[in-house]
Amino acid sequence: MTKMQNRIDKRFAQLRREKRKAFIAFITAGDPNLSTTKKLVLALEKTASVDIIELGVPFSDPMADGPVIQAASLRALKNKTNLKKILMLVRDIRRSSSIPIALMSYYNPIFHLGIEHFVSQAVKSGVDGVIIPDLPPEEAGQFLNLAKKNSLALIFFVSPTSTKERIKLVSKLSTGFIYYVSLTGTTGQTLILPEKLLNNIRLVKKYTHKPICVGFGISNSKQVKKIAKVCDGVIVGSAIVKQIEHNLAKKNIVENIVKFVKNLSCPLKA
Repeated sequence: MTKMQNRIDKRFAQLRREKRKAFIAFITAGDPNLSTTKKLVLALEKTASVDIIELGVPFSDPMADGPVIQAASLRALKNKTNLKKILMLVRDIRRSSSIPIALMSYYNPIFHLGIEHFVSQAVKSGVDGVIIPDLPPEEAGQFLNLAKKNSLALIFFVSPTSTKERIKLVSKLSTGFIYYVSLTGTTGQTLILPEKLLNNIRLVKKYTHKPICVGFGISNSKQVKKIAKVCDGVIVGSAIVKQIEHNLAKKNIVENIVKFVKNLSCPLKA
């Protein structure tokens, strides 16, 4: 059987040809509802120059998330958003969009669905990658094997505190891209751009040719453009989710979010 090329891999190949960097937008699925999430995904792809969508799976105990994304998860959970409904959402999005989609999920919802069943259904639905903050690469053997067989990217983290050994391990095992956490702690903190951050990203590049994308704490266009100079993609999450929260009661919520993201995402040249 011929192995299918993952949409994430295709997108980075395209970006390299076009000499551009990836802009990755994180939104919590089901915040404020799944219908709005679908509209946001389609609009962000079409009019905001977003290259990859990271869809957050809401969870009741999100250890890596700050208060902004925690609140979004609670709103989504109150709407009875769950992993099965999110996979159905992705399947629906695939009827009119080919944008690469990665799910950011804690291990618990995936475990309860069943790892094999999840991987199978995720691929059938059109999911391209999975990011699991509480699944370290040392314990991901079964998931890695299933993901590899199904051309599903499994994206791991490195951080400012990662040892050279951990960087080498993640560089070897991570597929799709490597997620560089720009600061220690949870999402939503303010990022200051010290020279150490830029040097750390250069260090990771010594061990891999895989794309390196930077996230956590990035909230304005100045930060996006500066970080894009030393990596392959920039991930913005809490800043977008905060805008969603501010626009919950507005009819033009999608238009307002697209306008905000467009200001961050255009253009990211290599």
